[in-house]
This record gives sequence, C-alpha cells and structure tokens, in this order.
Amino acid sequence: MQKLKLSAEPTRTLSSNFRRHTLRFSLLGMLVLCAAGPVQAQWKWRDASGKLQFSDLPPPQGTAEKDILQRPKNQQQERIVIVPYGTSSSAASAPLPVASGPSKTDLERQAREKQEDKDAQRRQRENEAKLAEQRRDNCLRAQENMKLLQDGVRLTRNNDKGEPIVIDENQRAEEMQRTRSIINSECR
Repeated sequence: MQKLKLSAEPTRTLSSNFRRHTLRFSLLGMLVLCAAGPVQAQWKWRDASGKLQFSDLPPPQGTAEKDILQRPKNQQQERIVIVPYGTSSSAASAPLPVASGPSKTDLERQAREKQEDKDAQRRQRENEAKLAEQRRDNCLRAQENMKLLQDGVRLTRNNDKGEPIVIDENQRAEEMQRTRSIINSECR
C-alpha cells in the first residue's frame, strides 16, 4: 500500500485555479448582462390623455406619429425622399406629412355602417308610428262599437247568405265583452 504525501503546494494550485475560473465566469456573466441590456426594445409615446407610456411593445394602432417619442433602434422609421432632377436638395429635407388614422376603406366602411344604423332607426320609428296609428284607429272603432252596444238599439248582422239577423241579449253581452278587451289592449 502506498502512502500519500500531502503538501501545501497542490492546495495553492487548486485555490489559484479556482480563483482564475471564478474571475473568468464573473467577467463572462457581466459581459452577457451588458450585451442583454439593449436587446430589450423600448417604445415611448404619449397616449390620448397626454400621459407618457413606456413599453417593449409598439403603441396601439391610431397613435399619431407626432406622439411617438422613442422607438427601438431596429424600429426607426426610414424616410425615403425622392428628389426630382433639377430641384434643390433643401426640398428633400423638408418634413414629410405623416399619415395617421384610419385608412380610406376603413372610413368608407364606418360611414356605410353609420348610414345603415340611421336607416334602421328611421325604419323602426316609421313602424312604431304606423303601429301607434293603427292602435288609435282600433281604439276609436271599439269605443264607437261599445256606445252602440250600450245604447240598447236593435243590432243586426248578416249571415252567410247575406240575410240580416237580429242580435239577442246573449250575443250582445259576448260582443260587449270582446269590445272591452279590445279597448283595454288598444286604448292605453
């Protein structure tokens, strides 16, 4: 069996190797952290109420271009300016109008939907007016019919052959009951 000799020298080597690796891993970790910082895209804009908003997502659709204060570097808006031959380059540096808001087809669709809503509301008002007029007519007729039934005047009806038949008291009472129900439903 062999005896192992222990000395202080290998301990120092192990310790110095450990320190060297620890320093390397620390530097590598700091390098990774420094590189990861700019990876996160930052947007900055002013919302409809005027408050500043910060996000890693772009602002919502319809946000005016003038309200977008900061974009990520990879999202910078490119300006392409075409200068016709013979014009000065100062015309190219003039600010371009920025289109914002809904497109023409969206505006047309919204206008069409608004007009359809107005038409539907108009048709509904017309139908309600017709129904109200029919109710008034039914109410007036029922009230006139009730007056005739209550006067006690002899009333007649035509049978299937067109011959007049005098209404007896039972038929008069049934007709009065039917007329009262019409008055209750139509004369409000």
